[in-house]
Amino acid sequence: QVQLVESGGGLVQAGGSLRLSCAGFGRTFSMYAMGWFRQAPGKERECVAAINWSGGSTYYAGSVKGRFTISRDNAKNTVYLQMNNLKPEDTAVYYCAADTRSSGNYYYTRQYQYDYWGQGTQVTVSS
Repeated sequence: QVQLVESGGGLVQAGGSLRLSCAGFGRTFSMYAMGWFRQAPGKERECVAAINWSGGSTYYAGSVKGRFTISRDNAKNTVYLQMNNLKPEDTAVYYCAADTRSSGNYYYTRQYQYDYWGQGTQVTVSS
């Protein structure tokens, strides 16, 4: 079993920054590809960033590229999402996810490719 716990969400003004953290508990966290997804009211859940287990490859959705940075500290079993220059359209519940099934050193961007999810953390950006 793997447990993922997100933290760092909150209310911020447009142009501000937040850093989300996702702490992993259970199995060998350092061997998992990780992703950050978000879901706004009335919208589908989308992948905003992903990282392979070694941290050497990353993915960003076009809407966040240049503003968000995903990173990981395998020694601390934690993945981060640094969010800068936040916009009202970034308002959503943010989820971290882990893929414990794949053996390659890749990142993934589809929900079905992840088998463990955190509970989510709310990010609200006011204009």
